[in-house]
Amino acid sequence: MALGLIGEKVGMTQIFNEAGEVIPVTVVKAGPCTVVDIRTPERDNYTALKLGYGFIKEKKVRKPQKGYFAKQGVEPKKILKEFRLENISDYKIGDELNVTIFTPGEKIKVTGISKGRGFQGVMKRHGFGGGPKTHGSQNHRKPGSIGQSSDPSRVFKGLKMAGHMGHETVTVKNLEIVKVDEGRGVVLIKGAVPGPNGSIVYLYKLQEGRKK
Repeated sequence: MALGLIGEKVGMTQIFNEAGEVIPVTVVKAGPCTVVDIRTPERDNYTALKLGYGFIKEKKVRKPQKGYFAKQGVEPKKILKEFRLENISDYKIGDELNVTIFTPGEKIKVTGISKGRGFQGVMKRHGFGGGPKTHGSQNHRKPGSIGQSSDPSRVFKGLKMAGHMGHETVTVKNLEIVKVDEGRGVVLIKGAVPGPNGSIVYLYKLQEGRKK
């Protein structure tokens, strides 16, 4: 249960610290996010902030969404995301959150959709070593045996085989905030974060004393 922001991955670059060392960083445009709704224990049995991010054309907003945003009294947003919090008394509908909720040196976790790799074989998808490369072998990149013959006469569930790779939800924990640029609305995060450039990512503050 921690506060966070919805953002967009811009790309990777590098900066120099005070010691002259090169630090690889990912640039993320985070926020501003509008508080669209507040979940309360009396109404929803839990506490959370529903944040909205991104501009959406009016013609792309469906009628039920128009009614919802009109009821809340906020402009329609492209992306909605709930962030569970224990203390919601400091927020009200219409408030805006930006990158100032983060500080340099702070540890966060980032969730995004990894790059899609399409249909891939077992060597690329699971790191198999492959078969012999010479002596007439025709088993260079095949998975090999996938089960037994008469018993159990089936392939076990969960077996590592060729298939769709990537495009799945990935969370990376304990990433460090290197710099916060309030003017441009971006944060520089040390290392890589999931997803291609331009993809939506979710930045979460870590709870005090806990790395989760």
